[in-house]
This record gives sequence, C-alpha cells and structure tokens, in this order.
Amino acid sequence: MEFETDQAFLRKSDRGTIVEPSYGGATSFMRRRYTRDLEGIDVAVVGIPYDLATTNRSGTRLGPRAIRNISGNLSWEMAVNGWGYDPFDRISVVDYGDFGFDPGLPAEVPGVLEAQAREILATDTAILALGGDHFVTYPMLKACAEKHGSLSLIHFDAHSDTWEDDAGRIDHGTMFWHAAQDGTVDPARSIQLGMRTHNPDTHGYNVYDADWVHDHTADQAIAKIRETVGNNPCYLTFDIDCLDPSFAPGTGTPVVGGLSTQQALRILRGLGGLNIVGMDLVEVAPAYDVSEVTALAGATLALNMLCIYSERIA
Repeated sequence: MEFETDQAFLRKSDRGTIVEPSYGGATSFMRRRYTRDLEGIDVAVVGIPYDLATTNRSGTRLGPRAIRNISGNLSWEMAVNGWGYDPFDRISVVDYGDFGFDPGLPAEVPGVLEAQAREILATDTAILALGGDHFVTYPMLKACAEKHGSLSLIHFDAHSDTWEDDAGRIDHGTMFWHAAQDGTVDPARSIQLGMRTHNPDTHGYNVYDADWVHDHTADQAIAKIRETVGNNPCYLTFDIDCLDPSFAPGTGTPVVGGLSTQQALRILRGLGGLNIVGMDLVEVAPAYDVSEVTALAGATLALNMLCIYSERIA
C-alpha cells in the first residue's frame, strides 16, 4: 500500500480520514489540513500555547504541540471507539494553527485571545481549543457568549476554578467565578464534574465531585449533565487533571482520586446532540508526562469532542 505524507499541507478535502504513517509527516491535529481559510468549515482546531496564569508547575504552553504530535497515532484509521463512525465524514475540520500573543504584555493577552476567537466565530466556524493552562477558556467563553448569549458550562476538572478574585486578575483557578459574575456563564444551568479539592462556595454551579462520579454510573452522570444544561448553548471544557494522575501524570496540578480515561470517555460519548458551541482540552504539560500517555488521553478526549459536535450538526 502506498502512503502519502504531509496531509496537513497536501490533502484536497477537509472530509474523511486519509491514511498516513503515524511516525512521519507534518503534525497537525489528526492530520487535518493547516489553513486559515474557514469558508465552509465546521470546526477550527486552534492551539493556545499560554501558561502565564499557572499557579503551580508551568509547562502547558507545550501542550498543543504534544497533543498534535501524538494525535498522529489516532489518525491512521477510524480510531473513535464507541461512536460507530468517523466524525470527519460528517463535519469539515481544519487545524488553524496557534493563536499569537506577546507574553511580554501579559495584561493584554486575554483581549488578544478573545479577539482572535471572535474572528473565527464570525465565520460561523466553531472552535476546538488545545491549551495551554485553563485560563484560556475564559476568553473563549467570552467570545462564544457574545455570539450565542449566556452559556451553560460543562466542566470536567479536579478543581472548581471558582475561587473569588479581584477584578482583572489573570489566574487559572478563578476564571469561572469571573464568568459567573459577569454573566458569561449561567451557573444554574452549568455543571462541574470530577472535583477533588474543596471550595466552600459553589457560586451557583451544580457540582458533582469525583466521589459522586465514582459512586454512580456513567449513564447517571450523563443524565445529570443533560438535565442541567438542556438545549442551552453549551461550552465544553476538559482539564486533563480531571483524570487521575495514574492516567494523566503530565499536568501542572495533579490530584489523586480522579476519573479514569474510560469513565471520562464513557461520559463524553453520552453527550452527543447537546447544543455545543465551543470546546477545549487544557492543562497538558509534556515535561511531566510519561510515554506521552497524558497527551494521548488529551488527543483522544478532544477527538471525542468533535464526535459530540458532529452529532448536533450532521
């Protein structure tokens, strides 16, 4: 069988999967075409290599590169178990490359990221963002809320990221408090799953911690998510530290007792058809990874997010 390489540059169609050796070629996400021409495109995958809001170990700026690289191991066949189809047969997906920003002007970064997201959304193209630390979700949320109105947040994490904060501070543990305060997110119609650190105030979010997830079935978790968000426009964010460190050691703030990859995937597979308007996978820090297992988990979860999105618009 003859293999063609560098499909990130050479592929002619943005649909379907083209077999390419996983060990070579240009590393776009899932070998999708690199382009910033979004005419007729359903989803743009963007990297946000930002980790200046990190409170513990830095290094997630290298997450997008690691996720793209390992995704080559998933793209040589239809590798989405549990869905029964290739999402790329249903939706057109491209790799937009990375958002740019000046790390020497940190106070300007949130606005710069939001403006770039707004440009993509103006073409009626959805975004799947690869972080970066979890703060990057906040400018993505604001851009999506400007287009779709107040959002429901579906949030997988070890931490609530709702600690109260001063206005204007940039921190990857407080942005969902800001989002609730400024109306970007409707906490009453939002849900958080997998938490293992204590926050005495939910700020109105529906919180189901890791113990609850372990004590209940995936179907029960799926039902809670669907019951909470209904048909409201939803933003889906997955912090890789929602997974137990045995499944995802490569992250800045690991906490034991988390979800397994199977639990997370099983729950995601039950979310097809929700009104998802934005998605991200964040906090992969390759320097602390082992045999790329964290990046692989991140790439697989991100691929399943595309399946969720494809269920809605196919």
